[in-house]
Amino acid sequence: MSQQSGSEPVNSCKVVYASRVAESFVEQLKELVKRFEPVPTLVGFLANTDPAARMYAEWTEKTCKEIGFAFELREVSKDDLEDAIVEANLDKNVNGMMIYFPVFGNRQDQYLQQVVSPEKDVEGLCHKYVMNMYHNIRHLDEEKTKKSILPCTPLAIVKILEYLGVYNRIINYGNRLYGKTITVVNRSEIVGRPLAALLANDGAKVYSVDINNVQLFTRGAGIRSRKHDVTETNLKIEDVAPMSDVIICGVPSPKYKFPSHLVRDGAVCICFSSDKNFDAPSLKEHAGIYVPSIGKVTIAMLLRNLIRLTSYQRNNPIDV
Repeated sequence: MSQQSGSEPVNSCKVVYASRVAESFVEQLKELVKRFEPVPTLVGFLANTDPAARMYAEWTEKTCKEIGFAFELREVSKDDLEDAIVEANLDKNVNGMMIYFPVFGNRQDQYLQQVVSPEKDVEGLCHKYVMNMYHNIRHLDEEKTKKSILPCTPLAIVKILEYLGVYNRIINYGNRLYGKTITVVNRSEIVGRPLAALLANDGAKVYSVDINNVQLFTRGAGIRSRKHDVTETNLKIEDVAPMSDVIICGVPSPKYKFPSHLVRDGAVCICFSSDKNFDAPSLKEHAGIYVPSIGKVTIAMLLRNLIRLTSYQRNNPIDV
């Protein structure tokens, strides 16, 4: 904590908001969408009563309209959702679709992810895209004209880290997190595990924390492996957090607060849960940068994926 002469003590933590990070992507999207006639159409399926899911849907619709995309929210019952997805798969007027999870809150949600056609999966959650991500395969074709689709929330966090300068641009592309240690508190199949894999594939040593244990995601000594490996550890969050350059939290519980005293001085802290996982006042005594939410960047990544998929559907791949 620093002291300014003649004033109250102030901390040196910089708060960075998602809206600022998203600005350049939004401007890029506004230009890209002008290339399409008709404009890409995104369909969102809402089959739950979760207020956070409805808020996300409203943000998505608002952003789509502001940028120039077409958006349609389809509210259906849980039992009718699968049929509605299949119908949208066959509808040539639908370029991309997403599901506002949770729906059933169990393995059936993972099944629904696979019902969405890969050609229209803007969330990047189908098996093909997930397999490519875990195996560090970055293109869909041998000519490398079509990039694989990455899950939009983990991708948003990657873009935030790039914006903050955590990625080292001097190092070769694909290795730019080499030397960084990152802790991710969440190992869900939708965000936490894919995020750990993405960061490890880019060269970081990633400690993935959930309620049961801590796993290590890494490409090995000197990042010699092409893709990451996962090993079990006997470590606890108290062991890994203090050595981390970056701490990323996404615990879906209003009761959870990351212990601020474990944050290394100057560390970057990012929250991707709608529940605030950090206690801001105490966190700012340690963290160098705090990103309290990522929603607007996530939506921007969703629309970048939509641009890519629409360009693939129309046989004119765009690299964004």
